[in-house]
Amino acid sequence: MVEGPAGRRYGAASMTAPLRRVLMKAPGPAFGRAFDDPAHGFLRPVDLPQAQAEHAALAGTLERLGVQVATLEAETASPDLVYTYDPALVTDRGAILLRSGKANRLGEEEALGGWFAAEGIPVHGRIEAPGTVDGGDVFWLRPGLACVGRTLRTNAEGIRQLSALLDDEVLAFDVPYWNGPAELVHLLSVISPVADDLAVVYPRLLPVGLWELLGDLGVVTIAVPDDEYPTLGCNVLAVAPRVVVVAEGNVATAAALRDAGCDVHAFPAGEIGVNGGGGPTCLTRPVLRG
Repeated sequence: MVEGPAGRRYGAASMTAPLRRVLMKAPGPAFGRAFDDPAHGFLRPVDLPQAQAEHAALAGTLERLGVQVATLEAETASPDLVYTYDPALVTDRGAILLRSGKANRLGEEEALGGWFAAEGIPVHGRIEAPGTVDGGDVFWLRPGLACVGRTLRTNAEGIRQLSALLDDEVLAFDVPYWNGPAELVHLLSVISPVADDLAVVYPRLLPVGLWELLGDLGVVTIAVPDDEYPTLGCNVLAVAPRVVVVAEGNVATAAALRDAGCDVHAFPAGEIGVNGGGGPTCLTRPVLRG
């Protein structure tokens, strides 16, 4: 078992502290069938072998960077289970099981809950109906400061419940409706912190209050160009401060990250990411950071 400072085995209330352990779920039959149901929101029929190869490439990149990758062996009817960031959070007190606002994702939290139980990671709490929270709407901007987006997947009651479970200061931001459920915008669709003083953002959809907060805290922003937003340019996973993983093809964003002093690692994400709408952050559930 990987341990962090002071022998910690779990706790990931950060987006940028050194990433030590993640939980990932390889695409299986449900992912391969995802395009059959328009409600899943996939762009085209899935090339499952290609998606599996891309997923393995991401896992391999993380392992080369010193991250231990744990595998979720569960298979549910939801193709979105591969996006393991969303069904749960992991805090210093244990896991918080979330409740997605997307109907087909309800129950994914139980699959992660079973893994946590097997690993001896306690469940600190869970979001109950009528509350909804997607992990993609929750991030830590600084230690002790959590940001939550009110979106089509995360409602006010879910934010209230989550705030009661977290020890952190919680700030909520309304995220634009954009193009509705078919092109869902999570809060983490428009911002990716990569260090305490640096974040990748898509300004056109960034909540004004969050933009003001970034300025107040002295966070420098890297703006993703319009043509790289659909290809997950704004979905950046920090493995450590200024050590990042990005989806291939976002040349301008990657160059801007390098100019800001970042060590950038790219992986192919056409099937596992762009088709299903989830980048490297979505594909990883951090279990231990720090």
